[in-house]
Amino acid sequence: MFPGMGRINPKQLQGMMRQMGIKTEEIEAERVIFELKDKRLVIENPQITATDIQGQKAYTVMGTAKEESTRIPKEDIEMVAQSAGVSEEKAKEALEKNGGDIAQAIAELKKDE
Repeated sequence: MFPGMGRINPKQLQGMMRQMGIKTEEIEAERVIFELKDKRLVIENPQITATDIQGQKAYTVMGTAKEESTRIPKEDIEMVAQSAGVSEEKAKEALEKNGGDIAQAIAELKKDE
């Protein structure tokens, strides 16, 4: 609710926003993922509203978020490097590409031999 505007029903508010050139739309999504520096923020079953204000879009995402680490443990990198017979750098790249899945990373590296 906006201060000084009293009780306005949502339809009246949308009408006023349209008159000001502001358009909104609901976006259906199963999940939203924000890729941060060293982690991911995942929102399952989000409520998303896109607001268009004079050609600029702003997105509002509401829901329960959980954090996921994107750092690959050193032990995993060493295990993949040793198992696949590659450098730790190549092992890390394969793990990142495969979402941290050790078996998949090893299989991919051995396939490239």
